[in-house]
Amino acid sequence: MAVRAKIAPMDAELPDPRVFAVHAANRPSIVDTVIASLAATSAEAAAAADRQIDREIVAALAAPATALRALLDAADSPAIYRHLWRRLTQVMSVAEAADGAGVAVTPFAIALVIVAGCDEPAPRPPLRLPGTLDNVAALADILRAHGALAGNVNFALANAVASAASIDLAEMPRLRAAALRSLAADATPLAITPSPIDVAPGESVHLRFLVGSALTAPGVRLFDSIDPGAWAMPLAQALARTLATPAATVLALPRAPASLPQALLAGRLAQREVSAQLFVTNALRRMRSSTGEPTAIVSAHRLDDGKGELRLSLSSPFSPRDAEGFRCPLFRFERVGDAATMLDDLLRDCRVTDVRVQPGVHGDRDPATGLTLLFKPTAYPAAVPDIH
Repeated sequence: MAVRAKIAPMDAELPDPRVFAVHAANRPSIVDTVIASLAATSAEAAAAADRQIDREIVAALAAPATALRALLDAADSPAIYRHLWRRLTQVMSVAEAADGAGVAVTPFAIALVIVAGCDEPAPRPPLRLPGTLDNVAALADILRAHGALAGNVNFALANAVASAASIDLAEMPRLRAAALRSLAADATPLAITPSPIDVAPGESVHLRFLVGSALTAPGVRLFDSIDPGAWAMPLAQALARTLATPAATVLALPRAPASLPQALLAGRLAQREVSAQLFVTNALRRMRSSTGEPTAIVSAHRLDDGKGELRLSLSSPFSPRDAEGFRCPLFRFERVGDAATMLDDLLRDCRVTDVRVQPGVHGDRDPATGLTLLFKPTAYPAAVPDIH
């Protein structure tokens, strides 16, 4: 099974290694509704199906925390999962009024990709960036001054940086309910568990979130842009001053305010892209100064839990033992081609000319060594199976 040079767009050659739900019988009704929406031949039919999907999502948001995840986990294809995620994003983007209230509330988040650097090989004690913010009022003022929430100024930020798990599917119902309860307390900030950042030697990329809730008229949408605005630079500078320590440098890269599902999506994609950029630029610098131009090999892998990832291997035929690899997770809400295009564009920007694609879907581990499976320019032994 020798690798082959890339002769077609990378995303056209890489299969999807992920495993989605399999419904042998009694497929959940929401899956059929999504299929009807995607296959609709008129806007009216698609809208009717989407309204039914939205009703089921709203019911799941009001049910125990496991209900929303179960709803999304029912998706048996990437297209169905993406549509469910789009509808969840729409539902969570619309300001909701509590019973009898003349105002509405929208929970939101700002994804922060934080690049931390430490020059010490093994600092003692280990470096940790704080998870709480002592200047949260100043951060909110920056957002208000620049109209970051479509000009809305009636919002509150939690004084903590949150992990992705703090706003994921299991937490969205709680946060939505807490935001509705905060209406009675004049937009009290949401309670968010701080998530400090442990800094390893070298450079590392971390994902955190600023979480808030905004008061508006019912039905208002606050998120009119997917790109950071003029507020991004002063917010990043203020965050860096708050989080930095004398032994570590901090670069904060904020994304636009968004509903919780959209912020989660944007943050995970941005963290992955920045991580890939950091890996490729550092690996190329080392290789070009020692063994010359590397070969890049991209392969698709299925993990034991059914999740999937693409792997990028950079190595030289003159020093195959020095191969370096990057694991690019595939999120359920995206196409494989989206991740492949990101890697392809990055390699082109870095002037890597020898880019190859390893056909098939492969396992997590090299069966011969038990180590993480990475492909190199030399032919791999036949013992490495294609599990697709």
